[in-house]
Amino acid sequence: MLLSPDLLLTAYLSGAFPMAHPDDNDEIYWHTPQLRGIIPLDERFTVSKNLSRLYRSQKFTYTINREFETVIRKCAALRAEDTWISEEIIEAYIDLHREGFALSFETRLNGNLVGGLYGVSIGKAFFGESMFHTETDASKLALMFLVDFLRENQFMLLDTQYLNDHIAQFGAFEIPHKEYLTLLKRATEIEP
Repeated sequence: MLLSPDLLLTAYLSGAFPMAHPDDNDEIYWHTPQLRGIIPLDERFTVSKNLSRLYRSQKFTYTINREFETVIRKCAALRAEDTWISEEIIEAYIDLHREGFALSFETRLNGNLVGGLYGVSIGKAFFGESMFHTETDASKLALMFLVDFLRENQFMLLDTQYLNDHIAQFGAFEIPHKEYLTLLKRATEIEP
């Protein structure tokens, strides 16, 4: 099955997302977790004072979509032996990026890409996929930049798929699948 932009968008709108399984010859499987990780966009989003200070310090600069393909490839390279970001996934998300639905948020130091994340944007929902850094805290700073962007544009949902310790430090939490689908529908409905 070809991972076309239309198929990916339909999957996201139904609560599913693809992952390649390296132990199974990079076969693509669709995931619909019964507990979904969510990063809050309100005051529950928390960052340490040091990280907040670093974000405001202007040591780093931030860009959107300047190096989408580089970001996704660096995310895949982080876990080269067991990554779920196969070449088929990379190519599919590059196509989705060309159609305006896949975005990258980038952290730069002296103009060089040192961290970032990518995900999918539909309506007022952003589905975070993966992040990387080559400089300490650069991926966390990209996440802060993303949250600022989503808040400014009145997004309702920042989906992180699965909850892990790294994301939990920002106030992320899990909600049941049924509750997720209700939130997803509200965030992706297009007003006439």
